[in-house]
Amino acid sequence: MSFQQDAAEALIAEARLAILAELARQRDETLNSLAITRVVDALGIRRSREWIETQMIKLEDLGAVTLHHSDLAGLGRVIVATLTDAGRDHVERRGAIAGVATPRGH
Repeated sequence: MSFQQDAAEALIAEARLAILAELARQRDETLNSLAITRVVDALGIRRSREWIETQMIKLEDLGAVTLHHSDLAGLGRVIVATLTDAGRDHVERRGAIAGVATPRGH
């Protein structure tokens, strides 16, 4: 793999971790793709909502979140993610999900 491919994969893994970590901070462990896009953007990973939704779909494939679609008044259709036990275990370093960066810290 080239340096560019490695860097792209690392960015994707960090974005996925950011999504899971933000879901874990929510009282109901749920957020929509618009809010998640803003969170990931604030971390310096500036990507489109479609890119973020693709990462959310991959996280569902990996068992880290469950997804459903919702209509937001005036904003259109969004994807809503809810953290699963496996996703929380990854964030809390009790488990590992391939393709998601390892949380830093204790």
